Amino acid sequence: MNAVPVPLMTIGLLICSNIFMTFAWYGHLKYKAAPLFVAILASWLIAFAEYCFQVPANRMGYGYFNAAQLKTIQEIITLSVFIIFSVLYLGESFRWNHAVGFCLMIAAAFFIFKK
Repeated sequence: MNAVPVPLMTIGLLICSNIFMTFAWYGHLKYKAAPLFVAILASWLIAFAEYCFQVPANRMGYGYFNAAQLKTIQEIITLSVFIIFSVLYLGESFRWNHAVGFCLMIAAAFFIFKK
């Protein structure tokens, strides 16, 4: 049986991590009536799950990717997950200026990964 290649495993773990992170940071916005301490506690517990994916992803990926590349991958995944989250979970719209900003981030990634 072949193992999952390091780049795919790293990116997969970062996607999982960012799903949890996005819910930890922004999921409580749908429940503004909940007491603040409940939102903080729930967010902290979700963030713990996020770290259970993020730490292995970075440990595994570092060496194959350098630190700047890992951070860039994480940011692009974060934006991608957040776009989906904000539209589907929070009911916000995705506007043209969001798309332009995202494209500029992709351009930045091109330069960071350039040898």
